[in-house]
Amino acid sequence: MGTRSFRPYTPGTRQAVISDFAEITRSEPEKSLTHSKHRDKGRNNRGVITSRRRGGGHKRLYRIIDFRRNKYNIPGKIAAIEYDPNRNARIALVYYQDGEKRYILHPVGLAVGATIVSGPDSAIEIGNALPLSNIPLGTGVHNVELTPGKGGQIVRAAGAVAQVVAKEGNYVTLKLPSTEVRMVRRECYATIGQVGNIEDRNLSLGKAGRNRHLGRRPSVRGSVMNPVDHPHGGGEGRAPIGRSGPVTPWGKPALGAKTRKRKKKSTALIVRRRRKSSKRGRGGRQS
Repeated sequence: MGTRSFRPYTPGTRQAVISDFAEITRSEPEKSLTHSKHRDKGRNNRGVITSRRRGGGHKRLYRIIDFRRNKYNIPGKIAAIEYDPNRNARIALVYYQDGEKRYILHPVGLAVGATIVSGPDSAIEIGNALPLSNIPLGTGVHNVELTPGKGGQIVRAAGAVAQVVAKEGNYVTLKLPSTEVRMVRRECYATIGQVGNIEDRNLSLGKAGRNRHLGRRPSVRGSVMNPVDHPHGGGEGRAPIGRSGPVTPWGKPALGAKTRKRKKKSTALIVRRRRKSSKRGRGGRQS
């Protein structure tokens, strides 16, 4: 689990930093745990673009991941660690004693041959899944449920880990990777450990072509468009925005404007909001 850089023998390799894939032990996925995935290219059911700058990219097979971890008290053995093109984390193939195979997110330190288990009485060991009420304070967890039985919805990205900081009544308080402190029902399951591939944040694509392989199309700044195409467009030379703040192509505030619903029920469960970022956007780009 490390990174690999290159000598600048081409412009694309000058800035490129890729994973060394040292932890990968198997190159082909388990066929019974995959299915085809339709790439919608940012279109809705009427074919209208609703999410810009998406399209193309390499064809992918979707790996079916067990986010619920609902095979209780049945030990499973880690058979392989694999690459997943649909997420930045690695996945682990688990062979359970009853013959079933499943994929789980691969946490740091979980090696091939290790045994994992889910259930309220499971040991506090990496890869085991337990209700939050049974996890000691200070423990790092990932793949956390928000609704009991629905499966993990948060803390699933590469290198992500949440910390159990308090227990009171029917709720357990977690400190999330975003620094937000939030309460979650005590019956919700979480998996012990930190999601693997923690070096993902240090990778650099190096060239535009690798973005295209990922299905991301070019992004054009609004300030270089015409007024008919974007509120930031027009003017002579490098013109300012001409507004009190940056906006989207449809006139809504962008780059830092809050979009969370004010009356959302789960707001009552947030103890402390996440730390505000000092950057308005990657490279200071305007929408």
